[in-house]
Amino acid sequence: MKFIDLTKKLKKAAVLTLVATVLVTSVVGCSPKEKPATESAEKVDDYTVKLGYYNCDHMVSACVGEAAGIYKELGLNVEILGNGKVPEAMAAGQMDVGYIGATGLSEASTKGAPIMIAATNHLGGSMYLVVANDIKKPEDLYGQPVALSSDLSTDEAWLLAYGPQTGLPADSSKFQCLEFGSQADKYLALKTGQIKAFTCCDPWGSMAEFEGTGKIMGTYLEMDGQLGVCCVYSMNKKFKEEHPELAKKMVLAHTKSMEYVYTHPLESAKIFAEYYKVPVEVAEMTIYKKTVGEGRTLSWKMDEQAHKHALEVYKKFNIMENVPNYDDIAMKDILKESGAQDFDQFIKEKVDPVFPLGMSFEDWKARALEIDPQ
Repeated sequence: MKFIDLTKKLKKAAVLTLVATVLVTSVVGCSPKEKPATESAEKVDDYTVKLGYYNCDHMVSACVGEAAGIYKELGLNVEILGNGKVPEAMAAGQMDVGYIGATGLSEASTKGAPIMIAATNHLGGSMYLVVANDIKKPEDLYGQPVALSSDLSTDEAWLLAYGPQTGLPADSSKFQCLEFGSQADKYLALKTGQIKAFTCCDPWGSMAEFEGTGKIMGTYLEMDGQLGVCCVYSMNKKFKEEHPELAKKMVLAHTKSMEYVYTHPLESAKIFAEYYKVPVEVAEMTIYKKTVGEGRTLSWKMDEQAHKHALEVYKKFNIMENVPNYDDIAMKDILKESGAQDFDQFIKEKVDPVFPLGMSFEDWKARALEIDPQ
């Protein structure tokens, strides 16, 4: 697919107040490979939908939707956009649909960003603190060059996980904090010895383990005792108003893509490896974690309790100045109106009997090979 540079398209005046609040992770390279989808539909609209995502494993459904032919089968024209400006572009209203962090969306919405949550995308954190192999204990990071937030006192993952797990303070002055354009850049910096630690989502934690370039010292999964919500399938309000049927189809495509990840994990891993430019072994480790190893963290379910818990955590830990109300950021009806299957029912009927929780990676892969022989 054609990789689109969004930088020139951003209008600086619309973005200045939003950039800092929504930039979480960035950059992705894509190369499509079509596979059969599960259902067909007539084209709803000739409009080309702009869909944004970046190279975090939580966003894998965007790749699968294209490569598995799901968008095409639903009659959708979708242009996938990805680089370091995707979160800002989404917040500035210059993209129709996007996979972005729940924290960024929540804060951006209080500053006028025209976006809301159309569906959930990922529960919990599933983020990692990766350190170089010569870091033997957390204190070894003091004074070292690291790719960490320049303000750890408001860093969600640090306050809720990495800090408590390692005993390291939420004080950025204790480290040499450096900025990088993407998680891929952070990983390369660790691999080449430029930094001693960075935070990321997969595939970069699994890449460090697979290549032996680093190790995971901390894991962010729960938000103050519960999973909460990490990232969401966000939608521009204007897009929903102007293309209501198309908007529903995009939500349905999101759920169908996620179904494919759960029911065809090895095919999804191949797609992931191709789009994210990582070895297929790393992609398999990543898909296993998302669907079995860490629970059913990929989810489209609009769990009001989980979303409200996340908002309460933002307040409790002063992660953002103003915290919105759930009712102000959630599109409550579009998921049901899309015709999507109930997530819990889907897991119970289609996933639990085949890939039960607690299944080892080896058993998971053996079962997956029975479904899609490689």
